[in-house]
Amino acid sequence: MAYFLRYLLACLACCCMLAHAAIDPALLQPLAGDDPDARIEAVGRIAALANADARKVLQALQDETLYANAAGDIFVIADEQAWNPATGATGPVPDGVDGVVVNNRLRSALEGALSGMALFSSDVAQRRAAAHALQETGAEPAALPLLNKALAVETDPQTKEVLRGLIAVANLHAADPAVRKAAVIALADDGSATLRPVLQAMLDKNPDGSFKESDSELRAAAELTLRAIDGRATRAEIVGNLFYGVSLGSVLLLAALGLAITFGLMGIINMAHGELLMIGAYTTYVVQSLFRQYLPGALDWYLVAALPAAFLVAFGVGVLLERTVIRFLYGRPLETLLATWGISLILMQLVRTVFGAQNVEVANPSWMAGGVTVMGSLVLPYSRIVIIAFAACVVGAVWLILNKTRLGLFVRAVMQNRRMADCVGVPTSRIDMMTFGLGSGIAGLGGVALSQIGNVGPDLGQAYIVDSFMVVVLGGVGQLAGTIIGALGLGEVNKFLEPVAGAVLAKIAILVFIIIFIQRRPQGLFALKGRSVE
Repeated sequence: MAYFLRYLLACLACCCMLAHAAIDPALLQPLAGDDPDARIEAVGRIAALANADARKVLQALQDETLYANAAGDIFVIADEQAWNPATGATGPVPDGVDGVVVNNRLRSALEGALSGMALFSSDVAQRRAAAHALQETGAEPAALPLLNKALAVETDPQTKEVLRGLIAVANLHAADPAVRKAAVIALADDGSATLRPVLQAMLDKNPDGSFKESDSELRAAAELTLRAIDGRATRAEIVGNLFYGVSLGSVLLLAALGLAITFGLMGIINMAHGELLMIGAYTTYVVQSLFRQYLPGALDWYLVAALPAAFLVAFGVGVLLERTVIRFLYGRPLETLLATWGISLILMQLVRTVFGAQNVEVANPSWMAGGVTVMGSLVLPYSRIVIIAFAACVVGAVWLILNKTRLGLFVRAVMQNRRMADCVGVPTSRIDMMTFGLGSGIAGLGGVALSQIGNVGPDLGQAYIVDSFMVVVLGGVGQLAGTIIGALGLGEVNKFLEPVAGAVLAKIAILVFIIIFIQRRPQGLFALKGRSVE
């Protein structure tokens, strides 16, 4: 019995010693050598172990707390204690140890290896993030053991796809032409534009006229992969321009929708419309400040409270303007233009006095941060997606108000025949006030959206007033459908012209087009209806 106990204790001791010997000394010794390629390869092989001891060694190497003696034994020294990763033993610092020197190339490999070890995390999100991080920095051949081991145990299809691409990228530098060719072919389906220089180098020539890559089949595969990558980049650019064109069109639509009511239905040239957008944006800033001070735990939802607040504030300002100035200028377009221009200057100066001349910060809620990645590298920001959806909701609400409510019935009646509407008892003066207030309130909602994608300052509205008038005139005065088509059309044309002609020339080209279009079709895209027909 005593013999059996001694045997059992000896076995347990051996098991403990084996458990501590987590890293083979043959993997550690190259770190103390002078061969840079062998050191980088050793970093990759150690990282592939994906255990705590491997991370401790690599972290010590990065922190320059890794030492070696003349025999090539490796030690991690901290707090005057030396830990030997080959045996797991910890003891006094041995004599004759020197620090392992880390150069820039080895440091870069270390950073990639330490990041890559997150590929073995139990959290899928962390593994995806680690894979995408390696995708951005690029994979070296030394990382192949780590990547292959991570791919073998990975269960998430998205992460698997990224890992396959990383392995193919690493194999582009392999010595075997067959391996390089297989990697080039594999990248034809999911290679990114960042690989173009590597693939293009295979097609370049030496000064003597010979190709740098002697294998003709490999050059042909590289050429096909380059075409595939360029094709994907072109498609991604087109999709991106379409999305950002719709996004810009949605912003123009929100900015012009209120003007389509005040100018289109009432015939008022309101040069202060941009300042109503500004008022909506500053209302958003005030609501955000109140949430930060009194409801910091609910700060992510300040935008929900800012929407009705901005509408009501802008609505109130619009009603005040209509009752005090606009109502006396109906039918006098030049005087209305001059009066509202003066009002716009007053509103801008008032905002400068209250909030200062500098821009104020309006932050996106956390649920609007980030974006959706499509087609490999194209990112569609959540903020833009939300604005597109918000613009659609506002358009739907305006349509319902104008077509399904008593106020909308009265507005359409006054627009079509003011005198007859007055004769049948429609309170035309009150309808004028409510219509102008509605248009102003919608401008306030547009200001909330603008605060999420740009700077909020006293001059915010000046950047959109001209574009808003162009949208309304192009679509057809008084036509909701025309306003929608005009805004989205101008947004798309502008985004596709900008890469070719530049931002300034694109604006000029659009303005020239609208002038020519209005000369040919003064009523816009849709026939003119409203008081101006009378």
